[in-house]
Amino acid sequence: MFPFRVLPLALALSLGAGISVSQAQTLRWANQGDPQTMDPHSQNEALTNAVNNHVYENLVGRGDNLELVPELAERWQQTGPLTWRMWLRKGVKFHDGAPFTADDVVFSVERASMPTSQMNQYAAAMGKPVKIDDHTVEFRLERPNPVFLEHASSFHIMNRAWAIKKKAEKPLDYKNREETFAARNANGTGPFMLRSREPDIRTVLTRNPAYTGARKAVGNVQEVVFTPIKSDQTRVAALLSDGVNFVQDPAPQDVLRLQQNPAIKVVQGMENRVIFLGMDQQRDELINSSIKGKNPFKDKRVRQAIYQAIDTDTLVRNTMRNQAVVTGCITPSPLGCFADLEPRAYRFDLEAARKLLADAGYPGGFEVGMDCPNNRYVNDEEICIAVTGMLAKIGIKVNLATLPRANYFPKLEKHDTSFYMLGWGGAITDPQTTLDPVLHSPPTPSSKKGLYNYGRYTNPRMDQAINAAATETDPEKRKQFVRQALSEHREQVHHIPLHRQFIPWAARSNVDLKHYADNAVRAWTMTVR
Repeated sequence: MFPFRVLPLALALSLGAGISVSQAQTLRWANQGDPQTMDPHSQNEALTNAVNNHVYENLVGRGDNLELVPELAERWQQTGPLTWRMWLRKGVKFHDGAPFTADDVVFSVERASMPTSQMNQYAAAMGKPVKIDDHTVEFRLERPNPVFLEHASSFHIMNRAWAIKKKAEKPLDYKNREETFAARNANGTGPFMLRSREPDIRTVLTRNPAYTGARKAVGNVQEVVFTPIKSDQTRVAALLSDGVNFVQDPAPQDVLRLQQNPAIKVVQGMENRVIFLGMDQQRDELINSSIKGKNPFKDKRVRQAIYQAIDTDTLVRNTMRNQAVVTGCITPSPLGCFADLEPRAYRFDLEAARKLLADAGYPGGFEVGMDCPNNRYVNDEEICIAVTGMLAKIGIKVNLATLPRANYFPKLEKHDTSFYMLGWGGAITDPQTTLDPVLHSPPTPSSKKGLYNYGRYTNPRMDQAINAAATETDPEKRKQFVRQALSEHREQVHHIPLHRQFIPWAARSNVDLKHYADNAVRAWTMTVR
């Protein structure tokens, strides 16, 4: 166990640099990772979204219990089976002083629908935005959308004139390392303004003095200094030495000791996030594998063998220090699943796993490469190391590569992987926002679904149920389509669910904060005494 120590002087000075207001009003926030970009439409990644969410707002927001609430749209109405109308707040200004109008909404929905946007499945599902007047927008859909308001809460609104002036009309292509003005600069309507952005070093936000929106300031934070600190040990040391006053992701093995320290407070709860493994089920020959001329992962027996060789109870108990709960469902929240689908689909059984491999033609196992992040999910690298040891027991030799999130996600987007870890979650508990982007067959010219189906399997039967659920407005009928899709996914072992992680937040005792199930920090609700 790491012995807690004083933060090294050089790092302490670095963390403190750039603080220009009273320490009592500054949230010094640390996380193992760093936001990927300030472009609000480019990447759909939780930390990136959480930081951008201080600067930008959505049409529909989230309340304290993650319920849908008015934000830039003050009210809305479904005016027909295929039309929604939204009335926008008046008097709202962007950080550069430009007025917020319907033109910005139309521009943002269209921008977020572009191919380089990872928000495109949500924005495109809202239909065609049409300006009625400066503060009214109508959305004309091609088909019914029972989760229209959920989609309206899923991406941020930009200023059209600013984006055009800065040549940022399109979301930057992150996976190909594109840089645009929007990567390090921002102009939103939110409660904080972006003052400076130094990737992998520091991001500084300052309170927007002109903000009068829906995110009421119940705290006193005037400045946010975000610092990525990859090492668990160094991150905790920074907290203990007051180099930072809030750590969003303390390592599970440190939580008990932090709870016993009177200078520290820990708040925690289960996050709306499921951690799972995926496999390339598209290539005829796997990359980074000892098997030539074919792809073992196309055989359900191999996928099931891997599932049955992984002891998820041990992962939760030992690797996660009981800071997670085992699940057999792929939805981020139990509210989006069914009680009978929550347990594992197939029990942990090494003998059964070995027999499945032998029946599939791999009695001695095989060798395969695996990719995992090392600074995205709780104990992500440690989980993958444990999995490699478990799979070795059935003869599968895993060559593990772990990468920081900045390199890891572009690798997945390029499908440069055979076997990988992914987590999926956020504020939305409705299963559709997992079914469409993660479980559906890969994108086609006529469909933007399946963007995060990095295994690139195709399953027409499951697609049919997913597509039916996406347009069915009768709640009971829709439940049946959702059940069909989740059951088919479970039966075919297209992914291997591991657990839903708990998220402890640790802060100095003078920081007042509330934990949210979407793991999104909301600095405007926090107080530093």
